[in-house]
Amino acid sequence: MSDLPNKHLPSHNPRLAIILMICATAFIAATTLLAKALGTDTLGAPLHPVQITHARFLFAALTLGSAALIMRPKLGPVDLKLHVMRTTCGAAGVTLMFAAAAFIPLADATAISFLNPVFAMVFAIFLLGEKVGPIRWSAAGIAMVGALVLLRPGSGAIAPGALLALGAALILGLEIVFIKRLSGREAPFQILLVNNGIGLVIATLAVLFVWEPPTGQQWLALAGVGVLMAAAQTCFLNSVARADASFVVPFSYGTLLFATLYDALIFGVIPTSVSLLGAGIIIAGAALLAWRQAITSKA
Repeated sequence: MSDLPNKHLPSHNPRLAIILMICATAFIAATTLLAKALGTDTLGAPLHPVQITHARFLFAALTLGSAALIMRPKLGPVDLKLHVMRTTCGAAGVTLMFAAAAFIPLADATAISFLNPVFAMVFAIFLLGEKVGPIRWSAAGIAMVGALVLLRPGSGAIAPGALLALGAALILGLEIVFIKRLSGREAPFQILLVNNGIGLVIATLAVLFVWEPPTGQQWLALAGVGVLMAAAQTCFLNSVARADASFVVPFSYGTLLFATLYDALIFGVIPTSVSLLGAGIIIAGAALLAWRQAITSKA
């Protein structure tokens, strides 16, 4: 937390930062895997994506709330309006992502989700007044080419799941803009705590219209979605606190590797050459965008 003495801040430790980021990617991919199992007939009658999102906020809020009771962190002023806008986008984006996972391979859904920094860049131009040069526009263009490969527009029909993942990336890109505004005003743990609290309220109101009684296995999977997401967020924040973001963020692309591995082991889905090509192009564009952003921020 920014208001604590330096001796309480995480020490610079690049090796630990890498380990934490890899753990975060494994947890994030696992939440999508569980969402896919819950959204299909793997564990029983498919559950609505909104119900899965509700569990994500419910169990994440319980996890982080328990941590807050133990840690008793010092909290500062809360920008409620900004939090509500951020959380609304996050809840909508995650719901679309969970829905996409039920229709298309996890690798494809995850790769398309990597477009969110591209959309965030565009939103930042209009909402934050940021200036974007030719290199960042080129990076965005490369990533969008990869998305077109995965969307397969020339195949006769674009997969609905791919469109859902694209919508998720778009909305989560807007969330990134709100996170940028919050990160300079509030401590990371406070942002997580408030985000999950507001998200629980929003998701609870929404789930009333689609609620179905889960089976015992589904309850365990729903709890796993929330706990793993809380663990992923915690690992991510601790990772970037121990090394420069430009150093550790590239390791976040490991999410694609874990998603592919989980999908192959659990559902027997092997990525096609087209999926690998599209994912590779998107990651190349996103990596170039992250590199340029790091250079710009240091200038």
